[in-house]
Amino acid sequence: MQRTFKTTIQLAACLALAVGFAATASAQDKKNNVTGTWKSSNTNQNGQVRETTFKLKAEGEKLTGTMSGRQNETAIEEGTIKGEEVSFKVTREFNGNKVTAKYTGKLSGDTIKGKSESQRDGQPQTRDWVAKKEPAAK
Repeated sequence: MQRTFKTTIQLAACLALAVGFAATASAQDKKNNVTGTWKSSNTNQNGQVRETTFKLKAEGEKLTGTMSGRQNETAIEEGTIKGEEVSFKVTREFNGNKVTAKYTGKLSGDTIKGKSESQRDGQPQTRDWVAKKEPAAK
């Protein structure tokens, strides 16, 4: 009888730990889920506010998706998600010139904060960027 009771207690403890780990993993996945639609805005040197939409999808460490704004929708390139670290490139064409911007950031819940880097007139340009995740459509 005592051995059966001890075995039952051990089994219950293992089950409780398994459920706890599963709940923690599930909460972490939801907390840092990059898949979805993200909105970002910045003010350019002329004082105009530019809105950008990122549609991102994570598959393991691979990140795919698109970026759209005042130009056409453009596919992201070389996208990765490693833990909280997000990175990707976007190549767009302006006045016949191809411009590649590299985005890096840290994912925290429904916010990505980071830097974008590009070249302008042969000079590196860096700026901060913040994107907020849009609520999922119901």
